[in-house]
Amino acid sequence: MNARRILAASLLVLAAGAAAGPAADIPASPAGEAIYLQGALSSGAPLEGIREGGGVTTQGAAAACVNCHQRSGLGSREGQISIPPVTGEYLFHSRAHGPDAPLLPYVESMHGNRDPYTDTTLARAIRAGLDSQGRPLGYLMPRYALSDEDMVALIAYLKSLTVQHTPGVTDTVLHLATIFTPDADPVKRRGVIDVLQHFVTEQHASPLAPSPRMWASGRTEYSKSMYMANLRWQLHVWDLTGPASRWQAQLAKHLAEEPVFAVLSGLGGNWAPVHEFCERNGLPCLFPNVEVPVTADHDFYSLYFSKGVLLEAQLIAGRLRESGDRGPGGVVQQVYRAGDSGEPAAHALAAALRGHGIIVRDHALAPGTGGRGLAEALSGTRSSQTLVLWLRPSDIAALGKVRPAPATVYMSGLMGGLEDSPLPASWRTHTFLAYPMDLPDRRGARLDYPLGWFSFRHIPIVAEPVQADTYLACSLLVDVLHHDMADSLVRPYLIEQLQRMVEHRLITGYYPHLSLATNQRFASKGGYIAHFADTSGTRLVADSGWIVPEDGVIVAAN
Repeated sequence: MNARRILAASLLVLAAGAAAGPAADIPASPAGEAIYLQGALSSGAPLEGIREGGGVTTQGAAAACVNCHQRSGLGSREGQISIPPVTGEYLFHSRAHGPDAPLLPYVESMHGNRDPYTDTTLARAIRAGLDSQGRPLGYLMPRYALSDEDMVALIAYLKSLTVQHTPGVTDTVLHLATIFTPDADPVKRRGVIDVLQHFVTEQHASPLAPSPRMWASGRTEYSKSMYMANLRWQLHVWDLTGPASRWQAQLAKHLAEEPVFAVLSGLGGNWAPVHEFCERNGLPCLFPNVEVPVTADHDFYSLYFSKGVLLEAQLIAGRLRESGDRGPGGVVQQVYRAGDSGEPAAHALAAALRGHGIIVRDHALAPGTGGRGLAEALSGTRSSQTLVLWLRPSDIAALGKVRPAPATVYMSGLMGGLEDSPLPASWRTHTFLAYPMDLPDRRGARLDYPLGWFSFRHIPIVAEPVQADTYLACSLLVDVLHHDMADSLVRPYLIEQLQRMVEHRLITGYYPHLSLATNQRFASKGGYIAHFADTSGTRLVADSGWIVPEDGVIVAAN
C-alpha cells in the first residue's frame, strides 16, 4: 500500500472514531503526542507556528499546543482570554441538546457557538486558523504548516484525550490513595493517617451540594453539564515494604487492584521510586510529606509544598557565599548520618558552593542515633571553621557533651526539630537555622485554623508540621474539586486547576504564600536563616527577609 493509501486509511479510521462518540478507546498517537507536548514533528524538526497580524513565529517547545490548551486538552481562562478545550469530545460534539444527547462535563472555556468539527475542518483550523464554520480564530492561535502525516497524528492524539472513564472515579465514589514507605517515621505516620481519616470521614458524612453557580441550563445549542460531581471519598492506604527496588512492582499491584484518581499526602524518606511511578502512570501525587523531594522540574504529576532539606542547602549556600563565613583556606565542614536525609542535603550544599572558592569536607556518621560517633567527627574540625550539621534531635541534644562549637554553625531546621530543637545553650549563640517555612510568630491565623480543626476533632498533635501539611493538602483538594473542576474529573486537569487556584489560598499553614505554574513543582519557594533569641526557649529571630534562592531575590515576608 503506498503512502497516499495509508494516509487515506488513517483518515477513515479517525473519522470512524469521531462518529462513534467519546474517544476513550482510541489509542494515543506517539507522534501526535510529541507535536502536542513537545513541539517536535515526526521528522525530528521543530514545530513552527505563525500568529496572524503580528507575524510572530514560535518554534519547538514554545510552539507546542500544550502551552495554551494544557496537558489535559481542556484549555484555560485568564480574565477575558479564553482558550477552548481541544479533546475529541468537545471538538466533534454535536450541537444537539435534546434529552437523549450526551452531556459534556462543564469546562469554563468551552465554546458553544459553532458547528462540530470534522477531520477536514479541524485540519483547516490548525493550518489556516478558521473554525468549523470558516470564521477566523483568535489571534493567539498560531497557524501550523503540518504535513498530512503529522496532521493525522495530531488529530489522533486529540481524539485520545478524554474526560470520560477516569480511573478511580465512579458515579458515587472518588478513590484516593496515600502512600507510606518503610522508612517513614511511625509517629509521623500516625499523625498523617489521623488527619486523613478524619477528613475522609467528613466527606462521607456530609458531602457538599452542587455549587449554586453550576446549572444544567440548556441555554445554548451546545449541551453542557454544569453540575459538580457529588462524590464521597474512599481512602486506600498503600504501605510499601522491603527494599526500594521492590516498590515499583508493589505500587503497580496496588494501582491495578485499587484504581485511584490521585495520591494524597503520604510520608516517606526515599520518595524517588514513588515519584517516578506516579509520573510514568500519569497519577497525580499531591503534597507528600518528604524531606528530600525529587527536583525534576519538567515532571508534571508530582506536587510538593517545599524542596525540604534541598532548599535548606540553598539557603545555607547563599549565606556562606555572601557572608564569607568559612574557616582558614575557605573550608566548610559538614556532619551527617549516612543514609539519612542529611546526606543528599550535604551533597547539594557542596555542589552549590563548588566554583566559589569554598572547600567542603564531609564527615559521614554511621547510621544510628543518640550522638554515637559525633565527638569523633567533631574532633576533626577547628574552632575557627564553619560547621554545618544535618542531624536529628537526638544528635543535636548530644552536642552539649562534646567539645565547644566552632565559631559559626549552621544546622538543618527540618531535621533538627525547628524551633523545638534541643540545641544546647552553649551552642545557641553562634548557631543559625535554615528555616524553610514561615517563622512561628508570623504564622498566626494561617496555622491557627488547622490547629483549631484538630482540637475540635480531638486529633492528637504528635507531629505538627506534617499534620498541618496533610490538612493543607486535603483542603486544597476539596477546594479545587468543589470550586474549580466541576464534574471534569480528569487527572491532568486536577494538576492544572491546582496550579491556577493555589496562589489565592488564604489558609496556608506553615507557609507565607503558595504558588504553582508550569514547570514549578514546589508551592513554597523560600525560607529564612534564623537564630534562637535566647539560650533557652523556642523564640526565633530572622537574620534576613524571606529568601528565594532560585532567583537570588530577598523579599519581606507577608
